[in-house]
Amino acid sequence: MPNVAAGTIGPRILLANDDGLSSPGLAVLEEIARAMSDDVWLVAPEDEQSGAAHSLTINEPLRLRTVGERRYAVRGTPTDCVMLAVHHILRGQKRPDLLMSGINMGANLGEDVTYSGTVAAAIEGCLLGIRSIAFSQLMRLSAPVHWGTPRKFAPGIIQRLMSVDWPPGVLMNVNFPDLPPEAVSGVQAVYQGVRDPADLIIDERTDVRGVPYFWIGFRRNPFKPLENTDFAVIDQARVSVTPLRINLSDDETLARIKLLLADLK
Repeated sequence: MPNVAAGTIGPRILLANDDGLSSPGLAVLEEIARAMSDDVWLVAPEDEQSGAAHSLTINEPLRLRTVGERRYAVRGTPTDCVMLAVHHILRGQKRPDLLMSGINMGANLGEDVTYSGTVAAAIEGCLLGIRSIAFSQLMRLSAPVHWGTPRKFAPGIIQRLMSVDWPPGVLMNVNFPDLPPEAVSGVQAVYQGVRDPADLIIDERTDVRGVPYFWIGFRRNPFKPLENTDFAVIDQARVSVTPLRINLSDDETLARIKLLLADLK
């Protein structure tokens, strides 16, 4: 395994994503990371893994390819990337001080975080005791992506988040609006929002051999977001920062069903 060069400066930072090794968002995140430290490690999927959520590969072997110094490609999911980085590439060495995932090309707001490979990489880092932040940039198809917005706002967000303690089992989810940096009105810490249910689309087609196949898609319905949530803040031209807790237990329901089930033998 490679050793860290003597005299490195800054925190040890691990970068991952779900859009793949060649994603422009990962290049922007690496640029931001290298302005903070010269101890930056990049471990990303070979191919796009959007929608992989917190899945890991257990039914086929993982392939790890060295791309350059402290740069690796994994034929697997974002979760696989973080596991290999910490348990194999950095085995026996200091663990990262910070994991940053992204910058995803598209939003990860509300309940979409449960599908997100970008957020999943941060979840895995969090489970390993590493401070973890997921970054996503809203965008429109066939329109320029405003990478200048995370370039401007991400460094300050990272610096301030790293200056305070986080509870165990908490990661940060950051979304940048689909606006140039000069049009963004600020940064706000908010709750995870909930959108109205989307219409699920199952698009059935037939290949050249007459065998059916399917595409899954969603038709989003217009809705009014609740105040002080990620959806509302993005609509107000701000960057949203949401702390997410891995423990999904619901205290109120747990208290209710404890009494309900207490006398069952």
